[in-house]
Amino acid sequence: MCGICGYIGPKKVTEEQLWKMNNTMTHRGPNDGGIWQHSSQNMEIGLAQRRLSILDLSALGHQPMMSQDGRYIVVYNGEIYNFQEIRSLLEQKGYTFRSNCDTEVILYAYAEWGREMFARFNGMFAIALYDKEQERLTLARDRIGKKPLYYYAYQGHFVFASELKPIMQYPYFTKRVNKNVLNHFLCNKYLAAPLCIFEHTYKMLPGMALEYCNGEIEKYKYWNVMKQYHKGTADREQDFQTCKSNLKSVLQESVAARLIADVPVGTFLSGGIDSTLVTAIAQEHKEAPINTYSIGFYDKARNEAPFSAAIAKYLGTNHHEHYVEEKDIFALIDDLPYYYDEPFSDSSQLPTMLVSKYAAQDITVSLSGDGGDELFCGYTTYDLTWIAQHVDFMGEIASHIPGMDWIGGKMPSELRAFLNNRERETKTQLYIDVTSEEVDKILGRTAHNIKYPQEKYLTMADWQERRMLLDLQTYLPDDILAKTDRASMKYSLEVRCPLLDYRVVEESFRIPHPYKYRRFDKKYILKEVTYDYVPKELLDRPKKGFGVPLQKWLRTVLKKEIARYADTAILQKQDIFVPHAVQELIVKQQQSDKIIYSSVLWSFYVFQKWYQMYIEDLW
Repeated sequence: MCGICGYIGPKKVTEEQLWKMNNTMTHRGPNDGGIWQHSSQNMEIGLAQRRLSILDLSALGHQPMMSQDGRYIVVYNGEIYNFQEIRSLLEQKGYTFRSNCDTEVILYAYAEWGREMFARFNGMFAIALYDKEQERLTLARDRIGKKPLYYYAYQGHFVFASELKPIMQYPYFTKRVNKNVLNHFLCNKYLAAPLCIFEHTYKMLPGMALEYCNGEIEKYKYWNVMKQYHKGTADREQDFQTCKSNLKSVLQESVAARLIADVPVGTFLSGGIDSTLVTAIAQEHKEAPINTYSIGFYDKARNEAPFSAAIAKYLGTNHHEHYVEEKDIFALIDDLPYYYDEPFSDSSQLPTMLVSKYAAQDITVSLSGDGGDELFCGYTTYDLTWIAQHVDFMGEIASHIPGMDWIGGKMPSELRAFLNNRERETKTQLYIDVTSEEVDKILGRTAHNIKYPQEKYLTMADWQERRMLLDLQTYLPDDILAKTDRASMKYSLEVRCPLLDYRVVEESFRIPHPYKYRRFDKKYILKEVTYDYVPKELLDRPKKGFGVPLQKWLRTVLKKEIARYADTAILQKQDIFVPHAVQELIVKQQQSDKIIYSSVLWSFYVFQKWYQMYIEDLW
């Protein structure tokens, strides 16, 4: 696990400037750092990396790493879990290796197969590789989007990085807020790739590679979610027990691959289905008790620690339980702009930071259960999607009633969103309309393009399946995985996600949907696999999740700070928000428990803190 950055362009960047870019990511790679620069006839290029040593802890794993013939140079963030298998293939072809790390395998895999190599890798990665002979820079991001990768392309300059901080330190970066994406952030709490908060700056899409050569950019997909989905559904297994057996087998292989490391490994154990299954399989592969970590809350309504402890006891893990108070969570708020460096307001990032902090005291790698909800139908949103599909005919009838437009204007926003949900291409996104109404008010403009366009390619009849596939391409990589990456890397902790092994993803597509969702019984088949390891009675309960008391904070300890960020004179100078609409939102949040108000107000607050740190301190 590391942080990478680099540039290619017409102007020289000093060694000091490149180190400055690189060292903004020291938290991602505290063990080592390196840079490489080169001047060609046409351009200047530099690559840099901060290293968190996981495999081959020796200096032989130092990056940037150059091939023995000097042609290829690579910087890389992540893990290639099948690198030993690929290395064996390359050795059979005559390649020799100096190290025992996966970075060197990337160099010679590219020398042998070129850009076709990405489809051979099983892992999480962001890769940048320069070919001196062709003067070509190649970037690639893993299939699911576990590892982040940004790039900036403007006026002949091309810059890339694991985070935005190095790009902001590039001496020729033009830093302008992309106001066109603010509605997306305020509605969703994150920005989905390729959107980015800065103009001319983008996130690489998962499963994508990019080549930069002679000032031209070529992008291509080496792995496509929809192609794999259609391939899987064309070959669906109809026998439930066979589906369960196949799924269990690929999960065992996936977990085993992610236990390989030259540093201590553990797991996050929240007590839910996903983390329990991952932990159970991991413990099955270990002779000694594996380290497990959970946090507890003194508020019983949010506390799952006793359930985690009971599961850990049953599995025989070496369990670590840390109880936290509200003040422990609250104390991390000021860190959000620096470590997320793009507006991001999923408040579960705060407790995720805490569990990462405590785990990093003992281990360097942790396994998590991320991905189970999107692949096996686990979110409450999917219940609502099922209901919406089955009552949609009522909205269709109502839409033809004369005068309904006028009547609709008097209705609650939730009902209005249901009645207006007539576009086939965005059927599963009706919920965002409610948030969008509030966001439009504080931005002073209508967000016509707030819904994700990917849904128009999701033609399956079942709305749940459509929503799951949409989340797999948006919410999962750009909220869930981004949250975990930044929260864990703040403490130099690598998090691996066995449920997001591409083989597990592809296997999930071969499982009929009724085996995942049975009349509001979510993740049915995944639960059945988990019950092979842990008694049902230890797991059969509603999930609480990492709750943060936003409504309470916004009304009490954050009230004065919110008022300061919403000062009318400052908002007029900032020229982003409508002052009176923000004031109205604050009043509504103070007087109502409606979650939509606290959600939008919290996102406004997070944005203002980010703006203060990176753009202009108006306060």
